[in-house]
Amino acid sequence: MKVCLYARVSTDGQDPEVQLGALRAHAAQRGWEIVEEYVDRGYSGAKEHRPSLDRLTRAAWAGRFQTVLVWRFDRFARSVKHLVTALETFRSLNIGFVSLQEQLDTSTPIGQAMFTIIGAMAQLERDIIRERVKAGLERAKARGIRLGRPRAAVDMQELATLRAQGLSVGEIARRLRSNRSTVRRYLAASLSPRHSPREPP
Repeated sequence: MKVCLYARVSTDGQDPEVQLGALRAHAAQRGWEIVEEYVDRGYSGAKEHRPSLDRLTRAAWAGRFQTVLVWRFDRFARSVKHLVTALETFRSLNIGFVSLQEQLDTSTPIGQAMFTIIGAMAQLERDIIRERVKAGLERAKARGIRLGRPRAAVDMQELATLRAQGLSVGEIARRLRSNRSTVRRYLAASLSPRHSPREPP
């Protein structure tokens, strides 16, 4: 079995050998061949893109190893979303993932079950966030709060002056620092004395 090791420390003063020593010992005990050690120093686990982690991902796609071995989940990823995405990528490439502290090995039936549970929790988290956002928008609408970008205000007198000069809609929009659709809307409204464009709240 060809494996790679991944370790991460948040500051340059921390020593990744604490993690790597345990990972090497585990690989030796299992009779696995270590083909590469990837270490990120001074990087937060919240960052999905790190130099060594990115190299690991490229090596995974190149088929250089069969298993990724880490000391603990949070050394690899801090968010459930990032972890699940990475594990799904590894699974699609037939690459196993082993975390020593959590005793997770996705190549085993129990590990696969744990992966399914983690994926379900990540989906639940996304659904909860989506429902909260939806509920918040509905409450805002019920209170009469206007959603989206406010309408841009246009000086009607200046608009009329520029139009009288024979300028095009595009040129008027540039002069007023607005967009064409807004200018067209105000021009159309100006032609109807009983109707005026809605002013921004």
